[in-house]
Amino acid sequence: MSTEQQGIRAGMRIPIELPVSLRWKSPAGIQQHAKARTGNISGNGLFILTSVRLRHDTEIQFTVLLPSEITKVRAKLDCQGRVVQQRSERGASGLAVVIDDYQLRSTGKPV
Repeated sequence: MSTEQQGIRAGMRIPIELPVSLRWKSPAGIQQHAKARTGNISGNGLFILTSVRLRHDTEIQFTVLLPSEITKVRAKLDCQGRVVQQRSERGASGLAVVIDDYQLRSTGKPV
């Protein structure tokens, strides 16, 4: 395991399944998108449960919908990141993604 991968895995990971929308460009430059679910989230990355296969270092944009039970308001987490690994976790296939930048946005009134 590389130093980068050890750093990604060193943070506490919270196992939680939340809806996530993925967007990326194919090698030909064509915009692609898919719906998926998170498998776990940490302070600097997440595991996305998906059958989508992307190359290492593929830049992706993704939006995670956060429930009001966690944030006290309806919110979404808009992120830019990159794929660092494809792997299986607890029998599920997916992508390990590092978060390079993010914005937390309210999508509704306080609950």
